[in-house]
Amino acid sequence: MLALPIGSQLFVAAIRPRGSDALALPKGHPEPGESDVDAATREVREETGLVGRLVSELGQIEYWFYSRWERVRVRKTVAFFLLAYARGSWRDHDAEVERVVLVPIHDLASSLTYRGERQIAERALASLAGAPIG
Repeated sequence: MLALPIGSQLFVAAIRPRGSDALALPKGHPEPGESDVDAATREVREETGLVGRLVSELGQIEYWFYSRWERVRVRKTVAFFLLAYARGSWRDHDAEVERVVLVPIHDLASSLTYRGERQIAERALASLAGAPIG
C-alpha cells in the first residue's frame, strides 16, 4: 500500500477494481524472478499510477476466492508493504482499475471491503504511530 502526504494529512491510494464495488488495496502476484517487495511496488505502480519507496513490511494475509476464469476455488497469499509516495499521478492507473481513491489513513481500516486488508491497514497505522512518512 502506498501512503502520500497531502497538506498535514496522510492518505493511502486504494482502488476500485473495474466491474466491482469493492474498495481494496493494490495487489497481484510476483512475476518469475521477482521478489515480493518488487512485485508489490510494481503492482502499486500499475494499479494506481504511483511510484513509492519501501518503508516497512506489513505482513501477509491468506484467503480463498473463486476464479471464474479457471472455475475453481483458489487459495491466495498476499504480502503487503508500506510504500511512501515518490512520484506519479493516480490518473495513470491501468485498465484493471476503475478508479483510484485517496483515503485518509485514519479512515482506511473502516473503508476497505475485505477483512484481511482492513487488518493490514490497522498494522500500517500502528507502524506509523510517531513515525511520519515522507
